[in-house]
Amino acid sequence: MSWVSPVKDDKALHEFEDGLKKAGEKYYVLFEIGLGTGLKLPDILDFRNRDVRGKESIELNIGKKNIRRIFKIPEKLQREIFCYTEGKDPEAWLFPGRSGSGKHLSKERVTRVMKKVGEDVGLPSVGGSTMRKTFAWNYYKATNDIYYLQNLLNHASPSITYRYIDENPVKKRTPEENQRSRSLLDQNGNGEKRIRLLQEALEDIGRSLNEPGKSDAFYGRVDCLLTEMEELTENFNRV
Repeated sequence: MSWVSPVKDDKALHEFEDGLKKAGEKYYVLFEIGLGTGLKLPDILDFRNRDVRGKESIELNIGKKNIRRIFKIPEKLQREIFCYTEGKDPEAWLFPGRSGSGKHLSKERVTRVMKKVGEDVGLPSVGGSTMRKTFAWNYYKATNDIYYLQNLLNHASPSITYRYIDENPVKKRTPEENQRSRSLLDQNGNGEKRIRLLQEALEDIGRSLNEPGKSDAFYGRVDCLLTEMEELTENFNRV
């Protein structure tokens, strides 16, 4: 699976949006919803017109634990949604699929269109999560509030959120964030406990490498995991 990055250059973002308009209005509006709210692509595809028309925010259960989150809809995006849904059946899919199918657009179709438009405008690292990552990057750039994003996106730690927006968490952390991390890691030996859990998980994976019947996909996941850990360790030691 190729890495998908946020679009951090405004000019490139505008060119990408123009390309989506040419591909079809629904692709442009879909991207704008993700870009403006931080919602995931599958959640957006599940919407019907009534779910977003005239709304200032959207409440959803997200993640495996069904945690409730509120996603705000900016005013400009509210107007775009209003125009897009004008005169349409409130019960119809917001982004319908092939005529007569009765289904909404597929995730695969949307991802293919976004990748194609991205390639056309010189953005090879584009995919279905680009809009959400770009939302997160824009919010962080404007507010420097990584903890709000961590909570909204349901990430386990700020470090995950930093990596999600393609930023080095070690270099970007503020003195206050470092102080908070020190307190959390010192409390009840949490730092040592987390390291031991990681060690045990890696040992389990290591033992599994020699088990018969493991698929090629398993070894691919292990390779990706090790590559990411090697890069993280290199970045950690470099600072």
